[in-house]
Amino acid sequence: MATLKTSPSPASVPQAPKVGLRWGIILLLLLGAVVNYLDRSNLSIANTTIAAEFGLSSTQMGLLLSAFLWPYALANLPAGWLVDKFGPKKMFGWASGLWSIATILSAFTNSYSLLYAMRMLLGVSESPFFTSGLKVTERWFAKSERGLPTSIINTGSQIANAIAPPLLTVLMLTMTWRGMFIFVGVIGLIIMLIWIKVYRDPTFAEKQLIKGPDAVADQSENANASAAADAPKANWGSLFKHKSTWFMIIGNFGIMFTIWVYLTWLPSYLEKEQGFTLKETGWIASIPFVAGIIGVLLGGFISDFFIRKGVNVVTSRKVPIVGGAVLAAASVAPIPFIDSTVVSIVLLSVGYFASQLPSGVIWTLAADIAPGEQVASLGAIQNFGGFLGAALAPIVTGYILDTTGSFNNVFLLGAGLLLMGAVSYGVFLKKPIPKAIH
Repeated sequence: MATLKTSPSPASVPQAPKVGLRWGIILLLLLGAVVNYLDRSNLSIANTTIAAEFGLSSTQMGLLLSAFLWPYALANLPAGWLVDKFGPKKMFGWASGLWSIATILSAFTNSYSLLYAMRMLLGVSESPFFTSGLKVTERWFAKSERGLPTSIINTGSQIANAIAPPLLTVLMLTMTWRGMFIFVGVIGLIIMLIWIKVYRDPTFAEKQLIKGPDAVADQSENANASAAADAPKANWGSLFKHKSTWFMIIGNFGIMFTIWVYLTWLPSYLEKEQGFTLKETGWIASIPFVAGIIGVLLGGFISDFFIRKGVNVVTSRKVPIVGGAVLAAASVAPIPFIDSTVVSIVLLSVGYFASQLPSGVIWTLAADIAPGEQVASLGAIQNFGGFLGAALAPIVTGYILDTTGSFNNVFLLGAGLLLMGAVSYGVFLKKPIPKAIH
């Protein structure tokens, strides 16, 4: 008697994982990064206006510009651990809501000290963002393809930097600097609500489809999940026992210093040393940041390209990091000796483009170097080092301006630190961190 072939019931058929969802999540993180950096940039755009209203010297404005950066750098240390512990959905949700409120409240300050306090709150609340993004790419993408999505997320900062000068200048001229702060803060609250509604972690089946060959490691991790749950967790402080961690801190410090000279003082440089008006500065200041968008994406593409060609993962990440830092140093160092405004802007643009080649790759490197359960923690520690440099940038720049009246020494110092970053990553960072001993 012939047997009839029956189709399996719908319940027994594995559901196709919604892999397309991951790119929607990356797009949402990209938008979050844009808003995140608009919140950081608004004070730089209103630099001269607020300085005049509050009667601030260049050193005082430098301190105010760094008020965001010191808390941000320090808060990165626990932020990475918190993202590893509670996941990106909760941490980005809380963070985006809090930083948006801080931005809105800044519009209602009437003293230097209150505005300083709001910038500190902004720094603390923004600290989990990029570690959340790193955790998302680690969960939703295979190792061989993380470079591009991580760079896309980091491109958001460059998009924001590119549109901030013209957009925020127009907003400031039409609704005052206070109205500009409120506008950006409200957009952040909208992003928060969408994130809470949309984001979820991938299912196990989706991980298998997403990670392909890398899924073997995932299967091993899941097979041992019960035993791992009963074992002591890796000590967060154990990361500091490895030389790789320290060289990542030092390297990112050197690169981020110059980046944040751009982000905090470029409009002022164009007005004071190049003689542009506020309206002209709004457009010209966007040119280097447009170049930065290309730099971030190209850096991620280059590193993934080398991996696909069979080059060691760490070496592949180091190519755009080291090459970008060296090219950036070679671009900004000559600026003090150039009289042509056009040539200076070209060098500034090439320098910022080059300094952004490492931007997304640095985060991806943390995912490649760290043990799986400490990815966000190492990324945050590296970012802490970077933002120590970032925090010093506006203060040191303001001090140099007050003592010399010129940006010349700022560019020379930045070039030196970029080379320090290149050496730290290129020469001394050699291998991944082994899984921590419990």
